[in-house]
Amino acid sequence: MLLLAACGQNSNEPAGGNNTAGTSPANNNANASGGNSQATGTLADAQKKGSVTIGFANENPYAYKDADGKLTGEAVEIARVILDRLGIKEMKGELTEFTSLIAGLQAKRFDMITAGMFINPKRCEAVLFANPEYSIGEAIAVKQGNPLKLGSYKDIADNDKAKVAVMAGAVELDYLKASGIPEDRMVIVPDQDAAISALQSGRADAMTMTGPALQSRLDSAKDAKLERVMDFEQPMVDGKDVTGYGATAFRPEDTSFQEAYNAELEKMKESGELLEILKKFGFTEQELPGDMTSSQLCEG
Repeated sequence: MLLLAACGQNSNEPAGGNNTAGTSPANNNANASGGNSQATGTLADAQKKGSVTIGFANENPYAYKDADGKLTGEAVEIARVILDRLGIKEMKGELTEFTSLIAGLQAKRFDMITAGMFINPKRCEAVLFANPEYSIGEAIAVKQGNPLKLGSYKDIADNDKAKVAVMAGAVELDYLKASGIPEDRMVIVPDQDAAISALQSGRADAMTMTGPALQSRLDSAKDAKLERVMDFEQPMVDGKDVTGYGATAFRPEDTSFQEAYNAELEKMKESGELLEILKKFGFTEQELPGDMTSSQLCEG
């Protein structure tokens, strides 16, 4: 459910939640090659101090404090590596409600947002995004061998015997409906564990949630009779791919910081280091961002 809170796409608030949709001239300089010109502004200050304060929302697997109180998560650990290479050795966390992260950045309560925030045009009006560090799409799991040969939501819609388990209130409900799956073939469950149980018991022939969430559930279940459909075809809703892309965000004036960050992120992509960090938090090769840039995403 935490993944859904971070990655659902139905909210309309302009300054928080991974769910809003405008354009931003501030992101026109974002590109994969980056390029660290002489550091100015927040980057120069952080390098001088040797520390930076990040805003996070305590959402696993993006940015959260573990049982020992350590700040971690995919976004945090990626940032930790990049900041260290930029000469910033200390990372301080400022816990903030997700919907208040952008406002907190604007108010200079912290220097950057490291919370796995989705890039979309509306947010690009308020912040300067680095290039994406991950992508998230939908995923399904089925019984071993995929007996109904389900590779997409359309396959489920076209098979009048196929039932799919989905969490109540999840954005996937809208995607399933848009794909033509009738409600009487949706097994509505209260949480992720209940989706696993529905699939194991045969009440459902598939279960669906975002890729990392589904992988996490399968890893926890350790049930060899279940498998993820790795060649799953992402649904199209209103002619658009539903894949979301998450990234670190800076204040619009901090182009020096963004460019330096992008340059180091690109090195991590090329070396495979980015994937190794993502894997620790339930992501797979399917969640790599590819060549997508923040400029493209900000343009919609």
